[in-house]
Amino acid sequence: MIKVGAWIDQYPWLDMLSSLSILLLIAFISYFITKKIVVAGLRRLISKLPFANNDIFAHHSVIRRVANIVPALVILNGIVSIPHLSDKFVQLIQMAAQAWIFLTIALSIAEILNIFNLIYQRNPKSHNKPIKGYLQLVKLIIFIVCGLMILGTFLKKDVFTLLAGFGAMAAVLMLVFQNTILSLVASVQISSYDMIRIGDWIEMPSLGADGDVIDMSLHTVTVQNFDKTYTTIPTNRLVTDTFKNWRGMADSGRRRIKRSIFIDQSSVHFLSDQELSKLKHFLMLEKYLDEKSHELLEWNQQVKESVNQRRLTNLGTFRAYILHYLRHHPGIAQDQSIVVRQLQPTAEGLPLEVWAFTNTTNWAQYENTQSDIFDHLLAIIGEFGLRTYQAPSGADFSHWLERQSQE
Repeated sequence: MIKVGAWIDQYPWLDMLSSLSILLLIAFISYFITKKIVVAGLRRLISKLPFANNDIFAHHSVIRRVANIVPALVILNGIVSIPHLSDKFVQLIQMAAQAWIFLTIALSIAEILNIFNLIYQRNPKSHNKPIKGYLQLVKLIIFIVCGLMILGTFLKKDVFTLLAGFGAMAAVLMLVFQNTILSLVASVQISSYDMIRIGDWIEMPSLGADGDVIDMSLHTVTVQNFDKTYTTIPTNRLVTDTFKNWRGMADSGRRRIKRSIFIDQSSVHFLSDQELSKLKHFLMLEKYLDEKSHELLEWNQQVKESVNQRRLTNLGTFRAYILHYLRHHPGIAQDQSIVVRQLQPTAEGLPLEVWAFTNTTNWAQYENTQSDIFDHLLAIIGEFGLRTYQAPSGADFSHWLERQSQE
């Protein structure tokens, strides 16, 4: 053994390489033992706990990340025993191992925060109060501190000394992290005022967003539009810009119908006795026409001049028909306002607006109910002697020219 030691002393590089190989082998064995035995045992132990979620812990293992510290600790403490290494190289290896330990700890804490967020999202209340943005801020602070500690390790300075040195760069840092600060303030406002929740349908025309909120983070809110595209909205824009949230409609279980039929004003006239007799065959109008006729008779008895006497009109009767039709429609919510009104006449005709609420918020059912109502109204409007307004097309002019030529 003495001869071997004397022979090795003649070759210092061989002594250094053999010692370094032994150190790396010990580091690898310690990592293998830690990961395959200690980590596996702890994971089996945690999986038996009642609060443990196997799916979450299977994809996010904090213990596996912490196990990466073990070989770094072996190298950090064992590198000083390697002969024939310069002091600067030893210090560099120690600083690199220390930096690796700091980074591993920061990544482990970030992994813990990810697990906490996933567990929190399993709670039904998490849709109302998402915490992903706050956790991202904590991660940002952790990685900034980690970066300062790594920088302090290589510069051989204390973290607080570095922070004091960064005091002069506060204005620059404020400029660099301007979006982060604005997003943090916006996230607090959105959460405090309950402006948006995950699952809300929001509409923001300025950014082309019209769909459901599927994710809320510190810097962005992701909206899945109804055409299956995605729109990413900066968080602070939700505070500074205008947007529409349809949550109130979804919570009420009602959705408004507000649509007009444009009527040709020249088709509005008083009802003749023949037309009145015809309309009384409508079950929904019989009671209305009797009551209205009696009301007008009493009014007209007090008016001497025939010009000022009131008479039933086809438009008023049509409004009454629509109102009765909506009040008996199974798709209309009867506990909400039902209004049929005239709007200001325009060059396109007289708008007759229908204002009602469906008893469902389902988009397909809502559109079907609305379409069924207006299909019926457009088909039956001719029975009242009314015409809908429509701008003349090329076919209309052709028919007119044919009639003129035949005459």
